[in-house]
Amino acid sequence: MSESSLRVVWVYPDLLSTYGDQGNVLVVERRARQRGLKVARQDVRSDQPLPTSGDIYLIGGGEDRPQRLAAERLRRDGGLQRAADNGAIIFGVCAGYQILGNEFVNDLGRSEPGLGLLDITTVRGEGERCVGDVLADVDERLGLPQLTGFENHQGVTHLGPTARPLARVRLGRGNGAGDGTEGVWRETVLGTYLHGPVLARNPLLADLLIKLALDVNALPPVDDHWYDALRAERIAVATVDPA
Repeated sequence: MSESSLRVVWVYPDLLSTYGDQGNVLVVERRARQRGLKVARQDVRSDQPLPTSGDIYLIGGGEDRPQRLAAERLRRDGGLQRAADNGAIIFGVCAGYQILGNEFVNDLGRSEPGLGLLDITTVRGEGERCVGDVLADVDERLGLPQLTGFENHQGVTHLGPTARPLARVRLGRGNGAGDGTEGVWRETVLGTYLHGPVLARNPLLADLLIKLALDVNALPPVDDHWYDALRAERIAVATVDPA
């Protein structure tokens, strides 16, 4: 695979890079290079035009005001929608996940339009904030093991009729709507509330993004010892009975 290259775009690190989500781009880079792939990474700030020629676009979490600013600039720029139309893989976390949907509530308490790449609508939850470890069973069509991560959000995300849950929670709140769902996926666009960073805790999810970008069914194996140890540790901590 050494002749292949992967163009990875980290979207708006100046606005959407809380809770260590930049680790997601580092994991994608690392796992691609372990397979002999050349990786061209581009960090695009919010005052720069978003390229439409990327293979994988990663969007992290952010506070309420930066999220609103990011959504405004992404709508005005239009590059992410064009990249999606070109078949690019788009992966959003928390605030980035909400932005990929139809609308969310911004820091001013108003409905803010999203990009409409996922059929979801997010409102502000009235109850306790969703905080803590999450374990969830991934949609079997994606062929991934149990999802592990950490959630920290007030948003409650409702799935539209065309939305497919990324996973169903065994532990945690996930989308927060009480339906047991966590995240959403549609062909080449995926979103989740999970931090951790989520791709470090779930390396096979990172591999899925790479496979989708390359349009291949499998990748050469790599040494997953470190990732396996991290997954086992976090899953064990999450499942310990506090009593």
